[in-house]
Amino acid sequence: MTTPTPTRVLVLNSGSSSVKYQLLDMRDSSRLALGLVERIGEETSRLVHTPLQGGGEKREKNGPISDHAAALKAVAEELAADGLGMDSPELAAIGHRVVHGGLRFTAPTVIDEDVLAEIERLVPVAPLHNPANLTGIRTAMSLRPDLPQVAVFDTAFHTTMPESAARYAIDVETADAHRIRRYGFHGTSHAYVSRETARLLGKEPAEVNVIVLHLGNGASASAVRGGRCVDTSMGLTPLEGLVMGTRSGDIDPAVTFHLKRVAGMSADEIDTLLNKRSGLVGLCGDNDMREIRRRIDEGDERAALAFDIYIHRLKKYIGAYYAVLGRVDAVAFTAGVGENAAPVREAAIAGLEELGLAVDADLNAVRSDEARIISPEYARVAVAVVPTDEELEIARQSFALVATAPGDVNA
Repeated sequence: MTTPTPTRVLVLNSGSSSVKYQLLDMRDSSRLALGLVERIGEETSRLVHTPLQGGGEKREKNGPISDHAAALKAVAEELAADGLGMDSPELAAIGHRVVHGGLRFTAPTVIDEDVLAEIERLVPVAPLHNPANLTGIRTAMSLRPDLPQVAVFDTAFHTTMPESAARYAIDVETADAHRIRRYGFHGTSHAYVSRETARLLGKEPAEVNVIVLHLGNGASASAVRGGRCVDTSMGLTPLEGLVMGTRSGDIDPAVTFHLKRVAGMSADEIDTLLNKRSGLVGLCGDNDMREIRRRIDEGDERAALAFDIYIHRLKKYIGAYYAVLGRVDAVAFTAGVGENAAPVREAAIAGLEELGLAVDADLNAVRSDEARIISPEYARVAVAVVPTDEELEIARQSFALVATAPGDVNA
């Protein structure tokens, strides 16, 4: 009996209380199954599994799932029920999203104990994310110790930034001692979208300069020159940069000192304020752009001001990255808000006609899951909507690392 060629990659994104997963076949990048386990560790845990081949139906299970180990075992059972078990010889690798890779990890990496130790060493600069990523990796390794496990880092795409963009203007010895610099995040999305934007223009990534705007509840911008990131809006943590759903983005650092001295707030209270009670929710009480637009249509001034602040910051970054790149071929909107909120795209580009940017109202109003140009033909710079696909990007990077040729899998 012929052993099947291993062409499948299971992608895991382990959060503090959730696991998102997709199983892909890299022969044609097709999805075989996807799902989500949420509220891990609670009595109200929920697993939703959707097989995407063979006409299977979505399944949902509710009930306590004690920890990530139990969650991944439940995922394995659901996959096995569809004939897609984690013990399948067709599985080439498990790809893991890891938020912070520091300066060491500039590319996808096969995980061993040394890699695990370094991811753990980076916990102080990613305390909300790296511990959960580690838990998912260790659990997956226990389930399939024979299989290559690959870490794909959110920060890796941004390690090409020059020192002039990556360093903060603080004492060098202090910065180096505590690894304080701008790392950037959402890297898998920025990598995928910048490459897909080049394809949409009919060019190679090396020929194209793109400003990528990843606008979701978390939001970031990047300046990509010839396929390489040269600047990005997030910094040491995902707090810096654009106005986000619950994060402030750029703020005078002295605000934190002021809140400590005048308001008597602790470091943890300020952290909570800036990360969870700021941004759109802090400005108007809502972080859902659809709800904010509804309120604006009803004449809500607070919602209108929140929207204007959001757009003002976004427009500033477009202008700044235009200056950084010198020549811009496209501005690409992606993620939940970027892909679906036509008013955001329209407002962000309005007034930038002298930079060669414009949006066609009819094209902008079209809702589609396909990558598309929404600028008029006369515009010197293309404005695009490019749906992101971080899971596919992780699967591609993982498979490329472990399979140098069909059937040749290296751990």
